[in-house]
Amino acid sequence: MSIPAEASTTEQDQSVPSPAMSERRVALIGGLFVAIGPVSMALYTPAMTEIVRAFGTSEGLVKLTLTLYFAGFACAQLVAGPLSDALGRRPVTLAFMAIYCAGSLLALAAPGIEVLLLARFIQGVGASAGVAISRAIVRDLFTGDRSSAIMNLIGIILAIGPATAPTIGGLTLAVAGWRMIFVLMVLIGLSVMLTTIFALRETVVPDHRKLSFRALGRSYADVLRNARFLGAAGVVAGSIGALYAQSTFLPFILMDRVGLTPTQFGLGMLMQSGFFMAGSLAYRRLLRRYSADLLLAPGLCFIAAGSAGTFCLLFWDATFLRVMLPVGLYAVGIAFVMPSMSTAALLPFPRSAGAAAAMMGFLQMGAGLIVGTIGATFGNAQLAMGSLIPAMGLFAILCAAYYRRTEQLDMLRAMHTR
Repeated sequence: MSIPAEASTTEQDQSVPSPAMSERRVALIGGLFVAIGPVSMALYTPAMTEIVRAFGTSEGLVKLTLTLYFAGFACAQLVAGPLSDALGRRPVTLAFMAIYCAGSLLALAAPGIEVLLLARFIQGVGASAGVAISRAIVRDLFTGDRSSAIMNLIGIILAIGPATAPTIGGLTLAVAGWRMIFVLMVLIGLSVMLTTIFALRETVVPDHRKLSFRALGRSYADVLRNARFLGAAGVVAGSIGALYAQSTFLPFILMDRVGLTPTQFGLGMLMQSGFFMAGSLAYRRLLRRYSADLLLAPGLCFIAAGSAGTFCLLFWDATFLRVMLPVGLYAVGIAFVMPSMSTAALLPFPRSAGAAAAMMGFLQMGAGLIVGTIGATFGNAQLAMGSLIPAMGLFAILCAAYYRRTEQLDMLRAMHTR
């Protein structure tokens, strides 16, 4: 069925009396879909040092399992999003979750690091649909502050998964070994499939004409030509991308330099998720009094503060608080900027929300992949984090300024045409 959405400057929207699902239902389903990507990463990170020993391999190759996961996650979104525009959100979600489960089973049975590398890439491909499709579903149904409120609630739900996943991963590692972590991932994939079958209603009318390469290229060309999309998506890439990039640094800083055990590392990561949760809850309360647009500036201030604190790691010896307090401040900033910027990036594309969400996710994950890969070449995780994460924060702030500029220009053009 067709879903209501507001008119935009690039596409003409359709309207129907009421959305197919309630805001709460969309947020719960969207939170589950979005969480599978970071949860699959957070469950795995406590096991990285153990896998080095188990396979008798190098730290660099085990880091590469994260890099390949990011690569599969980032690139496959560019397929998953447009496919969901053409075939529907539900069937594409089911297909990609089946791929995710297959990758998890392969990782569970991996006899060596080479097979594990392949399995993590397949997992990334399967998990990629969650981010793109969940955001597209929100855009199918809601816009404006209602969309930002749902994105915020998805963020709150999302915080619970990564908050508990490192702890669960660390405890599972201690009790049952690292392979059992992949059993948990299979169960997560199956839970998403069951949710899709029994709880998710279709939110787009499938259009098989969008399956052609020409239509795909036209959709992405429209997205990349939109200046407001580029500005808003750049903020998301610089902020959330940093979250993914630093996940490749933190295990080696906190366990190798600070001296935490895998279980302690998992518990310690609760600080990051706790700050994100606190920021999301504060944002939700403030959204009752202020528009999402006005709450962007405080979020950028938190990102700037977190970036400055992380930059100090270039000059200070790493301790738990010196590492995690700036990480927490950055997480608060993400909680403030993500809802409004995700909404702003998708607003111009009611008929191709899957493609727009996929491109935004690609830029977000691609930023994390590139920065994480560059950091791996440093040979020093603390040096990489202290220099690269602040650079991503600066990039997010500059993109926000560009977004504001394009927004003002659009308003002036609209006034002039009147």
